[in-house]
Amino acid sequence: MARYELYNEDGSTDREQCTRCGDSFLADHGDRLHCGKCGYTEWK
Repeated sequence: MARYELYNEDGSTDREQCTRCGDSFLADHGDRLHCGKCGYTEWK
């Protein structure tokens, strides 16, 4: 994804960041949120 798709014009973001590693976004897979870097998963 391009940077303009992840961040708003003011530099904020609507996506959740990983609580374990903290520097990557969680991917939304419908029934869960998943971090591709460390493997952390939150079930909805």
